[in-house]
Amino acid sequence: MPGTRSEAPLIDAEEDLAAAPPVAAARRRLRAHPALLLTGIVLASLNMRAALAGVSPLLGEIGGHFHLAATASSLVTTIPLIFMGLGSIVAPKLARRWGTEAVLCGALLLLCGGIVLRIAPPVVALFAGCAVVGTSIALLNVLMPGLIKRDFPEKAAGMTALYSTAMIMGATVSAATAVPLENALGSWQGSLASWALLAAVAAAVWIPQAAIARRGTHHGEAAATVVHTVKTGPKLSRSPLAWQVTLFMGSQSLIAYVAIAWMPTIFTDHGMGKSEAGLVFAFSTLVQMAGSFVVPVLAGRMRSQRLLGVAVAALMACGVTGLLVAPVAGAWLWAVLLGIGQGGALGLALTMMVLRSGDAHTAARLSGMSQTGGYLLAAVGPLALGAVHQLTDGWTVPIVLLLAVCAGLALLGLGAGRDRRIGDGV
Repeated sequence: MPGTRSEAPLIDAEEDLAAAPPVAAARRRLRAHPALLLTGIVLASLNMRAALAGVSPLLGEIGGHFHLAATASSLVTTIPLIFMGLGSIVAPKLARRWGTEAVLCGALLLLCGGIVLRIAPPVVALFAGCAVVGTSIALLNVLMPGLIKRDFPEKAAGMTALYSTAMIMGATVSAATAVPLENALGSWQGSLASWALLAAVAAAVWIPQAAIARRGTHHGEAAATVVHTVKTGPKLSRSPLAWQVTLFMGSQSLIAYVAIAWMPTIFTDHGMGKSEAGLVFAFSTLVQMAGSFVVPVLAGRMRSQRLLGVAVAALMACGVTGLLVAPVAGAWLWAVLLGIGQGGALGLALTMMVLRSGDAHTAARLSGMSQTGGYLLAAVGPLALGAVHQLTDGWTVPIVLLLAVCAGLALLGLGAGRDRRIGDGV
């Protein structure tokens, strides 16, 4: 039956036959080192949010050091999101030109450089470093679903659960240790720079994989990527399913980054102490790992993911409603509901990029399209709701608007979760 998951191994085998002999040989060599590949995926995933999450707890110190106004300080978190969206556009093209492994390795090296650039003395280096960090993370974000679709076609959902959970774990540890690292190392610069070490270690693991992938290929020939002899794949901009996946990714990202930007402030504005608000937020981030692991595993066992799409949206809507009716009294409960919902929505969005694609090439292109739109939309969310909060002098209207986004996310889940693949003609 067209569009079912049982076709994945056949598609992958056909891609091996269609690939140039040196490329197919390189792919077989990579599959002969599964432990190295798994280690590389986990380390790369840990880096996908760590460099961003460690900034928020130190934003006051960074702004004070550079004498930045509040609006200018917010650019430290907004610029990476913008470049995560823009950088997603070029990721599939770079992978076709140089090979997935080489671009992943290069992205980790670029991330290491961007982290260090952020602590350079001139303020322009801070913003330039933020742009480099966002771009490098975009490359990692976009290429990972295609890599998993290509190398783990029968375990795509489980592998997505692994890397999305590792991504959230990296963010949680980074946010939790930002201030302790600042105290231990004597400055916010030391705290931020410490994450360059994790990026360097991950890059070191990908260097031999990039070398294996390119061994035996000619200069300029993409290594370990699919060679399409007839067509480059369905046109995503004309696929309603591709747009539904894109908007699902964007909507869940918007809710997540609004929570990152404003959730602690909502608590403190209603009388909660700053320390407790920080603990509640950190707990919510930690709980996300449960949703990000369980939901993709369930998604991989289901022909249709529509029920899961509605479920994660409903969990977030319940948590957001709690922030409206009893933000302090039920804070820990709302943190659990939001955390599981957010982690599950992210894991489901990443899984649908794989399940809705017929091959690794389409998965990488859909990942690029979804994350370009997703992170550009996410960058607008915190600023827009902050402006509404300032205009209305309260949180009621912004939270109601966030509930409307949750409702839209449920509808998008009904569309993106259908048992279809892009190119099926539906």
